[in-house]
Amino acid sequence: MADGRDDRRRVLPMKPARVQAAETPGDGLAAPLVIGAVIVAALYFGREILIPIAIAVLLSFVIGPLVALLRKLRLGRIPSVGVAVLLLLAVVAGLGGLIGMQLADLSTGLPRYQRTIAQKAENLKAGPLGDLAGYLRSINHQIQQAGAPEPKSEGKSEEKPEAKRAAPPAVQNPDKPVLVEMRDREPGPVELAEKLLAPVISPLATLGIVFVVLIFILVQREDLRDRMIRLVGSSDLHRTTVAMDDAARRLSRFFLVQLALNAGFGLVIGVGLWLIGVPNPILWGIFSALMRFVPYIGAFLSALLPLALAAAVDPGWNMVLATAALFVVLEPLVGQFIEPLLYGHSTGLSPFAVLVSALFWTWLWGPVGLLLSTPLTVCLVVLGRHVDKLEFLDVLFGDRPALTPVENFYQRMLADDPDEAQELAEAILAQCSLSSYYDEVALKGLQLAATDARRGVLTESQLDRIRVGIAQLIEDLSDRDDVAPETKPTLAGRLLSGSRDEEVPCEAAPAVPDAPAPDALPEDWRREGAVLCVAGRGPLDEAASMMLAQLLEKHGFGTRVVPFEDVTRSQIGALDAGGARMVCISYLEISGTPAHLRYLVQRLRRRAPDAQVLVGLWPADDAVLTDPDARATLGADHYAVSLREGVEACLEAVRDAPAAARPASPLPGPLPAVPASREPAPAGA
Repeated sequence: MADGRDDRRRVLPMKPARVQAAETPGDGLAAPLVIGAVIVAALYFGREILIPIAIAVLLSFVIGPLVALLRKLRLGRIPSVGVAVLLLLAVVAGLGGLIGMQLADLSTGLPRYQRTIAQKAENLKAGPLGDLAGYLRSINHQIQQAGAPEPKSEGKSEEKPEAKRAAPPAVQNPDKPVLVEMRDREPGPVELAEKLLAPVISPLATLGIVFVVLIFILVQREDLRDRMIRLVGSSDLHRTTVAMDDAARRLSRFFLVQLALNAGFGLVIGVGLWLIGVPNPILWGIFSALMRFVPYIGAFLSALLPLALAAAVDPGWNMVLATAALFVVLEPLVGQFIEPLLYGHSTGLSPFAVLVSALFWTWLWGPVGLLLSTPLTVCLVVLGRHVDKLEFLDVLFGDRPALTPVENFYQRMLADDPDEAQELAEAILAQCSLSSYYDEVALKGLQLAATDARRGVLTESQLDRIRVGIAQLIEDLSDRDDVAPETKPTLAGRLLSGSRDEEVPCEAAPAVPDAPAPDALPEDWRREGAVLCVAGRGPLDEAASMMLAQLLEKHGFGTRVVPFEDVTRSQIGALDAGGARMVCISYLEISGTPAHLRYLVQRLRRRAPDAQVLVGLWPADDAVLTDPDARATLGADHYAVSLREGVEACLEAVRDAPAAARPASPLPGPLPAVPASREPAPAGA
């Protein structure tokens, strides 16, 4: 008994701690919030050091391929890094020199431009704007006169002339003020040098830090990678190493393409402004290339200064209109046509994330943060898609949906929103065939619904809404052919796809060898009811039968969907099975030894003795598919784990129909192999 009391004394104090943890659910959020606040504070107060480091990291992605190329030429690590950094330094110095000369040349013409602007303002004042201003002044004067009180003439005595006396003259100060002139002393050589060098000391110091950090990053690249692996994924070294190397390679390619595209944009802008006659076109070309790193509005903001300069140079308006037309035509052309061809329609960031990141980094780091906002956020999203511990970054900033396509499908059907379900289907069908969409999205979504129905969490009204929504979706997709669209992978897709498996594999339905064309099927297979798509007894099995029937019709088969009520013991006698060549039974869920399925197959064989029987068990991990004894008790001719395999089985039956009849033994043949790439259905489906 003493030992028992000691055990209770050791266990009982644990209970209040568990109760307290359950009563304060907000405690789990305290630590992430504190960590986030510390990170933001460190980014803000350490910006003088972190900005050069961030620039160096981004530059390492840009010149990393050049270093790798030089190393392939057997130049060595240190010499390769030195040559690459010297080339980058030469480019930066050259651009800085060009910008300085252009600014100096622009400053010499400012007085002339000021006179042109003044003359243009006078012309506008003398023209319609002046007339408008005079008209507005006259209206204002009339309003003031209408609101002023009229002078009263009655009841007032006139002021006597003697009252209007001149004020006495002011007393003059006989003492004259002393004029004092203050002059600054001439600055010495040290003060003059400090005054001249002060504006450039800070940029030069930042540039020096950038190149020092860049050299260390390039030289110690593998060591830094190993340390990052230790931080984010030491439990799976192989997967994390491959993912991070792949992410670095993809980021380098992406930033190089983006840099080349923006540089080409600036070059075209510079040449266009030179042809128009705007002064200093090189300066505005460089400025436009840099501003285009700012998302959405950068290119149009870069047009403001050239427009103002064109208005100051040209006495008329032709130069201003030509400059505006150059930007208005070129930016949509690059953004809407050239960029999608190179790396997709976006950088993989949601529009809201781009806006928030621009505001966040601008608040933290000022104008430099605005330029770096999109590249830095792209790096975070790529890390989130390759590293499991950082997946929340992809969820927060990425443009991929927070839910998988299967979950989205089920949620849309559950919310009675078939329009959004169709929109999602159209987006997936732009890359996948119809059978792939049905197999990988719709069927798995129906399996989630069937699992919830079996657990009793779905009401009958919700099930009715799901059935109606599925029927509407199938009808809306009736004009789609079961072929895979021709799509080319973009740079953004290759960049942002991680090492994880894709949720929706985009595959074309493989053709069966020597399969007849849809219009070349035998007549007895093309008439209505040649293939009976029988629904199982589940609440959503009829929806799966409707999908299979639609796919078979696209291959030329004549089909009819048969609900489960028509094949029960009491109703199967009224089933019209004349002319049926194939019976396809669909089950979304089945567990254990399905005696009811075995009896259903027997009833259908008696009703349609000349028809082959296919059992579609869409949950591919069901025990019936892995247990040969359980399959042997069913007595079907074919088995399928996907709608595509069901279509293939029917096409195979057409080809073999003249040569062989249904096997005399009720035992099935070998189960078709399940493709290794197909993921198992959700647990419990």
